[in-house]
Amino acid sequence: MSLLHLPGHSPGSIGFYFTSTALLFCGDVIMRESIGRTDLPGGSYEVLKQSIQKKVYALPESVTLLSGHGPKTTVAWEKKYNPFVPYEN
Repeated sequence: MSLLHLPGHSPGSIGFYFTSTALLFCGDVIMRESIGRTDLPGGSYEVLKQSIQKKVYALPESVTLLSGHGPKTTVAWEKKYNPFVPYEN
């Protein structure tokens, strides 16, 4: 298990990445075709976007994302369909 620091929704946002099962428990960082709120104290859209683009999108595309809200998704799906955080090669 790896702990990923994923600030943006809140300064202390984290994800738990289980390489053996290709699962990322990501809380309110990223959800199916959406992202967590950034309008609360300590939140920042730009910081959240960087966390997702540099850390979440860097994971294998087959990784399943389990968020705090909504259905599960994958890194591949979010790279293609998330309108809030475009995938940049």
